[in-house]
Amino acid sequence: MIVSPSLLSADFGRLNEEIEMLNASEADWIHVDVMDGVFVPNISFGFPVMSTLKQKSYKPLDVHLMIVDPDRYVKRFKEAGADILNVHYEACTHLHRTIQSIKAEHMKAAVTLNPHTPVSVLEDIIGDLDMVLLMSVNPGYGGQKFIEHTYEKVSRLKELVEKSGSDCLIEIDGGVNAQNAVLLKNAGADAVVAGSSIFGAADPKAVIQEMKSI
Repeated sequence: MIVSPSLLSADFGRLNEEIEMLNASEADWIHVDVMDGVFVPNISFGFPVMSTLKQKSYKPLDVHLMIVDPDRYVKRFKEAGADILNVHYEACTHLHRTIQSIKAEHMKAAVTLNPHTPVSVLEDIIGDLDMVLLMSVNPGYGGQKFIEHTYEKVSRLKELVEKSGSDCLIEIDGGVNAQNAVLLKNAGADAVVAGSSIFGAADPKAVIQEMKSI
């Protein structure tokens, strides 16, 4: 299992130490939630924070844009250090164009689906994607309860990926812990984003190791 700890749940007063902990852990990526207060009812990291993260992190930055009109900022996020750029299906009028612009900047291109959005909307673009992120909570805040319907949705997405011949990864974000990560893996998930269950633990590195071993 690929593990991408979400910095949204980190202790911002000890952010440098938190990044050092992740660098020393078995985490594969670092998940960075970018929120604009319009697409979702919260505001988070911007470019200065992103640039600092890139300087201090040894791990690839898995950047999740929860913003309107993400096309405006594709190049800026590449410059700020994004390795994977994840845009919401619901925020992109011309999704194919957006995906191609991400790839043109030599980043991995990913698309996120909100809980209410069916996986069928990706049928005509799944072959162009490096990853699909399924939200297992409503986006905008950390610490929410996992939506149980997600397991079935993962299975449907896995069927679509295999049917299309695509090699894109399936990532899950929201309410993920070591227990439901096992069920997500069984349903077809390749990667999980975890925030509260990692940063709220007495031993975050042990939780990451447990998820990695699934």
